[in-house]
Amino acid sequence: MSPGDRQPARRESEPEWEAHGSSAPQRATSAGHPAFLFDLDGTLVDSVYHHVLAWRDALEDAGVRLAVWRIHRRIGMSGGLLVNALLRETGHRFTAEEVERLQRAHAAIYARQAGDVRPLPGARDLLAHLTDAGVPWAIATSGKLESARPALDMLGIDPAGPGAIVTRDLVQHAKPDPDLFLAAAERLGVRIEAAVVVGDSVWDLLAARRARALGVALLSGGYGQDELERAGAYRVYQDPADLLFHLDEVGVRAIG
Repeated sequence: MSPGDRQPARRESEPEWEAHGSSAPQRATSAGHPAFLFDLDGTLVDSVYHHVLAWRDALEDAGVRLAVWRIHRRIGMSGGLLVNALLRETGHRFTAEEVERLQRAHAAIYARQAGDVRPLPGARDLLAHLTDAGVPWAIATSGKLESARPALDMLGIDPAGPGAIVTRDLVQHAKPDPDLFLAAAERLGVRIEAAVVVGDSVWDLLAARRARALGVALLSGGYGQDELERAGAYRVYQDPADLLFHLDEVGVRAIG
């Protein structure tokens, strides 16, 4: 089945979620376009498995051995939640200081691999097309700015530039809490209900639902289509290039 033939996932209910203290702006986007709020790792850059292996090595150095598939299932969460979830599965108990050391070890190991990471197909073209069409977009990542900077550089995005970049450093809670996406919408000056969240994990989609945004998923992070749809994805595409080809399905009309 091609992405264009896929049907929206059926939702039984739309719960009233807490907005975690953030007040959403009260205007929609101009020209009737939605705003786009992108995850980074696995959504715009092909870095998920680099993160998985970095977490495996950091955990093994701390005496915790885990199969990489178990780690992959948690990628997309904030680092602290990821570590606590994995430790719970193994029965290990770490102090808050030990969890912090694990996160620093992961960041250092990942930084050594960052030169091998590449943008996903169509990522630069998708962002350029949205910009040319006057569609506002932002990036909201569970990573801290230090670890996200190489990916932003390869996409040609200046964190200090005019675009909205929201990293873990700037919010109280990362995914699956909605704070990152709420903050990104606020920075763009748009209502979160007028935004499309694009991510590659079930944690992105849970955060999108809690924020009351429309969730669109990509297969480029390693989750399957069925699981992403069960998590609330309205549409599932292969990668940014596939989403660019089908932008009309999520409310972006052709330029011109």
